[in-house]
Amino acid sequence: MVETLSTMLELGTLAPHFELPDYDGKIHSLDDYQDKPMLVVFVCHHCPFVIHVRETLVELLKSYQEKGVSVAAISSNDIEKYPADSPNGMKEDAERHGYTFPYLLDESQDVAKAYRAACTPDFFLFDADHLLVYRGQMDGSRPGNNVPVTGEDLTNAVDALLAGQDVSMEQRPSMGCNIKWKPGNEPDYFGC
Repeated sequence: MVETLSTMLELGTLAPHFELPDYDGKIHSLDDYQDKPMLVVFVCHHCPFVIHVRETLVELLKSYQEKGVSVAAISSNDIEKYPADSPNGMKEDAERHGYTFPYLLDESQDVAKAYRAACTPDFFLFDADHLLVYRGQMDGSRPGNNVPVTGEDLTNAVDALLAGQDVSMEQRPSMGCNIKWKPGNEPDYFGC
């Protein structure tokens, strides 16, 4: 397990376009999420950091959807070296844990690079104009640090956005396993 911090994409960045298949092959595009706040989460189902927060994360994402926030989870790992991250593994994970949001495969890893995603989980919250207002951790809990999983940081950001308030500029990077880059595909933005 390689602990990696998120790169903290610049606030105000316009959401990079994506057009990705879910585990059943249905294509989802950024264009499907117009005029609504949107949360993009880079995940992987075997990452200890994702497993640690998954139950609370799934509940939070469902509640955000009920409040009008679009949600897309993206897996960008190299599926040749990590076959558990293939569409079949993604589908099994989504069904087992009750995902109510699209779970998309970024096989080329181009979308992860466009978002400057570095780890799983990595969170990107955009307003209705798809400008980045939050990127960072879900909360301070990590496997083994005995801090309760609350979702506090992410919840505060989403709640402020939905209330029409400014999202706090005090944002802490997420930490997780590094994205499993294909050989030669490693981005230069964090020196992997």
